[in-house]
Amino acid sequence: MTKTAGLVLAGGSAQRMGGGDKPLRLLHGRTLLEHVLAALDVTRVAISANGDPARFARFGLPVLPDTAFAGRGPLAGVLAGLDWAEREGADALLTVPGDTPFIPLNLAATLAPAPATAESLGQKHNLVALWPVSARAALQRFLAAPGSPRVGRFAQSIGMRYVPFDGSDPRWFANVNTPEELLQLERMDDRRDLPADRR
Repeated sequence: MTKTAGLVLAGGSAQRMGGGDKPLRLLHGRTLLEHVLAALDVTRVAISANGDPARFARFGLPVLPDTAFAGRGPLAGVLAGLDWAEREGADALLTVPGDTPFIPLNLAATLAPAPATAESLGQKHNLVALWPVSARAALQRFLAAPGSPRVGRFAQSIGMRYVPFDGSDPRWFANVNTPEELLQLERMDDRRDLPADRR
C-alpha cells in the first residue's frame, strides 16, 4: 500500500498582498493554512517555508526550508518535501499551495497513483500534485541545471497525469494573490455549502 505524506507550500514573498505570509491571512476567522490543513486527506504533513519557523509553531508541524536550492522557486520546496517524505517512509508526496484554501476533501485519494496533478475548469494546477518520492534524484538534476525551473516542464518530464475534477466547486484550487482576491473568496463562500470541518 502506498504511503502518502503531505506538504503545504508556504513560501513566496506575497508582494501583491503587501508582504508577509499569505497562508497566515484570515478567511472567515481562520488562516488560509488552517483551511488547507483541515481538508488534507493525509496524516503526516509538513510546511515548506524559509525564514524563522517559529511563526508556524502553533500548527505543531515540521517546517522545511529549501536551502539546497534557495531562489529556484517552488520546486525547491517540493524537493525538500520529497527528502522529508523519504525519511518518513512515504512513497508519495501531496503538495498544495498554502494560499489555496479550498481543496477537495479526498484530494490525495483522487489523484493517486503518483505522478498526478489536479485540473479543473480548463486550468492545470501544477502544484496541487501527487509526486512520487522516487522522483527526488530527477528533481535534483532539474534544479541544478541552468535555466528557469518551470514546474510544468519538470512535471511533464516525469510523466505527470492530469486528473480532471469535473463539476468542481468554483472555489476549488482558487489561490489568493491580492487583498481583492481574498475579499472575493469571502463573498463567494456560501458557508452552508461547506463540510462541517471547513466552516
